Amino acid sequence: MAVPKRKVSKARRDKRRSSVWKLDAPAFSKCTQCGELKMPHRVCPNCGFYKGKEVIKKEA
Repeated sequence: MAVPKRKVSKARRDKRRSSVWKLDAPAFSKCTQCGELKMPHRVCPNCGFYKGKEVIKKEA
């Protein structure tokens, strides 16, 4: 059975685990109607359009 020869330091252990906690920035796409940034696969909060159809009535 394999046994470590020396104790693994906290710094070395934490360096190995550091990549697990990296956060990804949220993805954004441009709205085809108004050009504002919006989250993909969601209704545009600015104009209320989704896939070229008006889903939410927004006043100009």
